[in-house]
Amino acid sequence: MQAVETQTGFDPVEERIPGPRLLALGLQHVLVMYAGAIAVPLIVGRALQLEAQDVAFLISADLFVCGIVTIIQSFGVTQWFGIKLPVMMGVTIAAVGPMVAIASASPGHEGARMMFGAIMAAGLISILFAPLVGRLLRFFPSVVTGTVILVIGVSLMPVGINWLFGLPVGPTAPKLVDPGHAAWLEGAVAAGGVPAGVKLMPSVANPEYASLPRILIGLVVLGSILMISRFAKGFLANIAVLMGIVIGGILAASLGMMHFDRIAGAAWFAPIAPLHFGTPIFDPVMILTMLLVMFVTMIESTGMFLALSDLCGRKITPKALTAGLRVDGLGTAIGGLFNTFPYTSFSQNVGLVGVTGVRSRFVCVAGGAIMVVLGLIPKMGALVESLPTTVLGGAGLVMFGMVAATGIRILATVDFKGNKHNLFIVAVSLGLGMIPMIAPDFNQWLPHSLHTLIHSGILLAAVAAVLLNWFFNGAPHATEEDIRNAGHAAEVH
Repeated sequence: MQAVETQTGFDPVEERIPGPRLLALGLQHVLVMYAGAIAVPLIVGRALQLEAQDVAFLISADLFVCGIVTIIQSFGVTQWFGIKLPVMMGVTIAAVGPMVAIASASPGHEGARMMFGAIMAAGLISILFAPLVGRLLRFFPSVVTGTVILVIGVSLMPVGINWLFGLPVGPTAPKLVDPGHAAWLEGAVAAGGVPAGVKLMPSVANPEYASLPRILIGLVVLGSILMISRFAKGFLANIAVLMGIVIGGILAASLGMMHFDRIAGAAWFAPIAPLHFGTPIFDPVMILTMLLVMFVTMIESTGMFLALSDLCGRKITPKALTAGLRVDGLGTAIGGLFNTFPYTSFSQNVGLVGVTGVRSRFVCVAGGAIMVVLGLIPKMGALVESLPTTVLGGAGLVMFGMVAATGIRILATVDFKGNKHNLFIVAVSLGLGMIPMIAPDFNQWLPHSLHTLIHSGILLAAVAAVLLNWFFNGAPHATEEDIRNAGHAAEVH
């Protein structure tokens, strides 16, 4: 077992819990993180414009890898991997912006191959850099991490809004191609009078866009989440988002807006095949983008681990901290191999440890095993994929808004009154981060090879915040207390 120090004679982290109670507690952890775990594959899969069965596969693969990486982190694999604390690992929302930028530039299977190649490479590099993260922490004080997390939340809000009213592409697009015009063009192409690459612009209003039933369902989901958060206590309050999605799904099904054909056709069991979309493509610019996301993620994980050590009464050694951070990299590399995404510790589950008072790491090992089983049941992925986007829109407003609110809460700890330079750091970084969202064609005269790199507002904001903080404030070493406070502040991914 890894060298650790306990603050009391009894180490609750090593407590062995009887089987039935262990499974029940593990299921609690799964339910708390489930909504966050399924959101990312839904966002990215639809941004890649994949077929429904491929999006369902992404969901299953994500649940499967969540479980594998959670077991590695909580149980430990050799002395090199695993912090051996009650940690649930899930997809980091910090990576969504760059991944959507990649998907927008290269949709379909080719974009998926480029994305997963970048994720895999960034994960492998992060394993090597894990011991050095402590030295980089001084470049990421609260003014930097708070700004980056705020930009992540604001950048994701259009996703939730589009889910609520109608996606910009696909069956709920605001405009559709006139069927009569499409038939005419098809005939003209067949006759040889029009080049085959000519396409029609959407010009007919989509009756499904922002329809009253859709808005009503989204508001019901949002209202349910708020009511449960306000009046429920303990565990039920922790799964408010998941309960809101369930209520919205039931309402959508009762209104005939949810179809179960693909669920019925999905298998009860299927292994998760690696490299489902083909051989990965390793693009240096995309790898650099994902690597920056990994650095931010690992710095957040450092704060989270220190906060969790306080809850568990166990002091973390530098060796144990590095072993935990290596799993962020290893999990991300495994994610790229199995067609999923970058992974980090889920702060919601850290909060659940405090709520329940159960600090045994074997509870999260059990939760990881449950996630693996769920990932091997394709019907679960098909069920989630069949949810109407409006259901997810109501939940997305909460999830993505909470990310932005977390950034604001971290910034609230920053000294703006005594150090006016911090205002410049936040103002300029936030402005640069908004450019791709407000002016998406700003890069039209720049080299195409740079488009993926600079089209991520999160990346622009992160680079600007780091450089401006270094310019104005230098890079003093962060104390352990500073890092621990950051972990307590960042309770939403």
